[in-house]
Amino acid sequence: MPKLTYNEKSFLLDGEETLLLSAAMHYFRTVPEYWEDRLIKLRECGFNTVETYVAWNLHEPEEGQFVFEGIADIERFIQTAEKVGLHVIVRPGPYICAEWEFGGFPYWLMTVPNIKLRCYNEAYLDKVEAYFDQLFKRLQPHLSSNGGPIIALQIENEYGSFGNDQKYLQYMRDSVKKRVGDDLLFTSDGPLPSMLNGGMIENVLETVNFGSRTKEAFEQLKKFQPNGPLMCMEFWHGWFDHWGEEHHTRSSESVVETLEEMLERNGSVNFYMAHGGTNFGFYNGANHNEEIYQPTITSYDYDGLLTESGDVTEKFYAVRKTFEKYVELPEMKLPAPSSKKQYGEVQLTERVALLDSLDQLSSPQQSQAPLTMEEYGQGYGFIVYETVIKGAYGKQILTVQDVHDRGQVYLNGEYVGLVDRISGESRLEVDITEEETTLQIIVENMGRINYGPFLVDFKGITEGVRMNNQFLFDWTVYPLPLKEVSHLRFTNAETKENHPYFHRGTLTVDEVTDTFIDMSKWTKGVVFVNGHNLGRYWEIGPQQTLYVPAPFLNEGENEIIILELHKHKQAVNFVDTPVLG
Repeated sequence: MPKLTYNEKSFLLDGEETLLLSAAMHYFRTVPEYWEDRLIKLRECGFNTVETYVAWNLHEPEEGQFVFEGIADIERFIQTAEKVGLHVIVRPGPYICAEWEFGGFPYWLMTVPNIKLRCYNEAYLDKVEAYFDQLFKRLQPHLSSNGGPIIALQIENEYGSFGNDQKYLQYMRDSVKKRVGDDLLFTSDGPLPSMLNGGMIENVLETVNFGSRTKEAFEQLKKFQPNGPLMCMEFWHGWFDHWGEEHHTRSSESVVETLEEMLERNGSVNFYMAHGGTNFGFYNGANHNEEIYQPTITSYDYDGLLTESGDVTEKFYAVRKTFEKYVELPEMKLPAPSSKKQYGEVQLTERVALLDSLDQLSSPQQSQAPLTMEEYGQGYGFIVYETVIKGAYGKQILTVQDVHDRGQVYLNGEYVGLVDRISGESRLEVDITEEETTLQIIVENMGRINYGPFLVDFKGITEGVRMNNQFLFDWTVYPLPLKEVSHLRFTNAETKENHPYFHRGTLTVDEVTDTFIDMSKWTKGVVFVNGHNLGRYWEIGPQQTLYVPAPFLNEGENEIIILELHKHKQAVNFVDTPVLG
């Protein structure tokens, strides 16, 4: 495969000037059965390269337990890109942001003594090295220097937006370089002087990330790097959504205008995201703007060139037409669109209360004070804290001090209210009238922060629980990662509002195809199809449907389980069109 180098004006593939026209697509957000379809579509749009981040938390979910199969089979993804004729850019982190849980870091890093992330800290670097040993062992055969399609690799990620530790960046450069030899290495940062000063590394190519104001961004890059080519490593032609926001869109006209400004200057470009995909399971990230915690929705559609379910868009055709002005492209030959089916209504005839199922879902742990989710060895999902208050306290203010992220509170089995990080509401007025009162708090981890200064984001109850000023001790805790829900014992029990219940029904399929589950009549929760965690839904939107790729379904009977936290319904609909906003 050709080797990528550069001069002050251009990238060179085996010495020949070339524009890198790259499309961002994350293997971990699309089921493997669809990788080839999406990659072919990106090639037919005119791209010659695909770029992907690498999600550490997917590959090492628990320390020392490495996963490189299924949706985590990065080698298969790279080989598929090569098969369809695309070069590959890899951004291995260890930090990736990406609106992905904890910016790609595995949760267990937060339990390592004396660790400090993203700086020259031995405890942190030891863990990075152990992970890189496993990752690069799989990347090395696919490097261009070994005849593979990987033409460039990124060092860290937008580091100038976080820190200025040059010793750390140089260490990361050398750590990757010793594993890849002389393959091209680069960094990417926002185009502000502070970001470029903080993120650039000696002897490593710098690129910039932006969505508009091309002239200013490229001028700033040239000021800091006069001897390198121009490249926008993240062209934000769309955007992601937080819960409660409008769905973000950007017009084709605006995208093409900015793209032309880059191409006219011989600037290479990576479309972020050309195909966004889905934050399946509990892998969505969150932001924090110093005032409010903002969890990201399940869909990572991003208003990309391909939709979440892989369909081409008007923007796709506009970008292809623009590319044709600057590079010679063969006739476009798109794969057939994937079929979508409206399977209709499924009755949910069985149900069981979450609080009645703790022994089926969890092994209880004891602690004097309520600890964080991480301290109980849990990464994701929900957690239930339980204690007994002895004595008739009377009217009290119950405070759940620093809940991360959303807690439903029960006294002797009765719902008393919500404590919520988003609203900042942590106090409830209660009346403790019995000599013994059981207090239960169900806390949902809604996604760790993936960007900015609040990256270390412990989950659960992070400080304590008190009645007025008296802290409560002696807790029984039930971690609920919900990796497995097949052991639940369903009944026909009646439901109670604001009490979480699992609901189960059967979808019978004669023809397996993509579909969407319409959650617009439900309130908040999680959906499982044949054991696959589709992700979260929430009535505040903008997302009202969850994508169900055909590989999650079987011909015949399919088990549908919905964990609803508040208001319960008897049925759910499968539709053929997504609703985002």
